[in-house]
Amino acid sequence: MSLRIIFMGTPEFSVPTLRLLVDAGHRIVAVYTQPPRPGGRRGLDLQKSPVHQAAELLGLPVFTPVNFKDPEERERFRGLNADVGVVVAYGLLLPEAILNGTRDGCYNGHASLLPRWRGAAPIQRAIMAGDAKTGMMVMKMDKGLDTGAVALTREVEIGPNMTAGELHDRLMLVGAKAMAEAMVKLEMNDLPLTPQPEDGVLYAAKIDKAETRIDFSRDAKDVHNHIRGLAPFPGAWFELEIGGKPERVKVLASERAEGQGAAGQLLTDDLVVACGSGAVRLTRLQKAGGKPLAASDFLRGTPLAAGTRLS
Repeated sequence: MSLRIIFMGTPEFSVPTLRLLVDAGHRIVAVYTQPPRPGGRRGLDLQKSPVHQAAELLGLPVFTPVNFKDPEERERFRGLNADVGVVVAYGLLLPEAILNGTRDGCYNGHASLLPRWRGAAPIQRAIMAGDAKTGMMVMKMDKGLDTGAVALTREVEIGPNMTAGELHDRLMLVGAKAMAEAMVKLEMNDLPLTPQPEDGVLYAAKIDKAETRIDFSRDAKDVHNHIRGLAPFPGAWFELEIGGKPERVKVLASERAEGQGAAGQLLTDDLVVACGSGAVRLTRLQKAGGKPLAASDFLRGTPLAAGTRLS
């Protein structure tokens, strides 16, 4: 037995789920993904999404609508006669005509413990808030924003120095296995749904560039969480005068450290910087246009002595 599945996803995060569903023997009747976007070194080449590329390698039909406003697009979706839609980081809001366009509706793999962190950036927001755990949830979609009933939950611990990139990669694999398990249960008519609680709702707003600059006047715990929650992308940053002009430096990893001083001041020669309360050690950095470097390698090219002020 197998299900007729329409898969909907776009970034690398979605790819393991697609591959696992194929490996499980399900028939992927169509893959929907975001249209190719300008990319390349000059931004002139149209680049297919990671899901688009994976689907072509698997020999699957791919559709890339800009939206589902066109009645013909909705009719094509329904005409696929799918049992279920599987959605993982697709990036488009789905109208009710699509949510109800398969026999069993659409199921979404969402990277949080709902109802905490509904919305666009649950991985980053969980770390920035200092959460000790998160997870992947398989949810039956409805017309609300991540408000549907939950079918399956898999919790994941967030280590004290774990970055958003590391958590992304962990949840990507956990989510693929969870969705594959959910589809087995759905096929057996044994996938119970539990409504989300009304309490504890938090929204994970999309990361704004204006919030990426490091504010060393905050508590060291908050500074550390801010850095690792934005690593590796878009990256938290500070400014440093190099060669007589200010230069932006991204911090891609940090750890809590001992020390007190004026906020933003280096307390040691190995990048321990004072915060409003406490201190953090910067352990991986990247200058504009440069490669990510461990702190020791960064300091070889850019020596910084205790007392230097980061802003």
